[in-house]
Amino acid sequence: MEVHAIKTRKFLPPKDNLWDLLSSIKSLKENSVVVITSKVVAIGEGECIEISKISKDDLIISEADKYLSRSDTPGGLIMYTLKNNMLVASSGIDESNGAGYYILWPKNPNKSAKKIWQYLKDKFNLKNLGIIITDSRLIPLRQGVVGYSIGYFGFKPIKDYRGKEDIFGRKFEMETSNIPDSLASAAVIEMGEGSECKPLAIISEILDIEFISKEFKPQKGDFGFDIDEKKDVFYPFLSSVKWKKGGSGKNR
Repeated sequence: MEVHAIKTRKFLPPKDNLWDLLSSIKSLKENSVVVITSKVVAIGEGECIEISKISKDDLIISEADKYLSRSDTPGGLIMYTLKNNMLVASSGIDESNGAGYYILWPKNPNKSAKKIWQYLKDKFNLKNLGIIITDSRLIPLRQGVVGYSIGYFGFKPIKDYRGKEDIFGRKFEMETSNIPDSLASAAVIEMGEGSECKPLAIISEILDIEFISKEFKPQKGDFGFDIDEKKDVFYPFLSSVKWKKGGSGKNR
């Protein structure tokens, strides 16, 4: 697998031209995945709010499906939130590289990914192409952030090992592999988290990825990508705190 991050011009809040930024991609091979930071997608869609207009905590609450108060976090550094069936810090809202604006997530990351997929697929006349929109998150009991996917399109997100044999002939019963988050993490380490100005990356030579030209919908017997909260193996932790209901984007 090869990962190539692309340096671009500064992308300016509160709104900039995403399609112009994508012109930084000069060529694309068949069977590639293009990785794009959620920040530039959000700026392209105008999902920015002036810092002077609202307090960050009020904005976080309005964007969250569920949230925990800042007092529930060690040192009050962040607010824990559940948004789009993901556990994220502060509803994904960011101030870094924001030039005086809070930058939100795209309204519908998968829909945004599909639009970018269609644009690049047509521009480069490709049959197979994947798109991943990324953000960064913390992992419990580990220092530092890693990249993950908040939206994707163009490929099946799960590699299913069930029924296949391990190296000793034992059949897997539950094993699956998370493709979007794995690729996002590999790309984000090349794209950087600071002033690198590399919001795009191209991943090529990917083994064992199945490209599709429609929204992924699990068939009978398949695992879906999202897991119902109460069926998740982490539900004992998620349910051990008193979540409060957020506004789910009421300020948009």
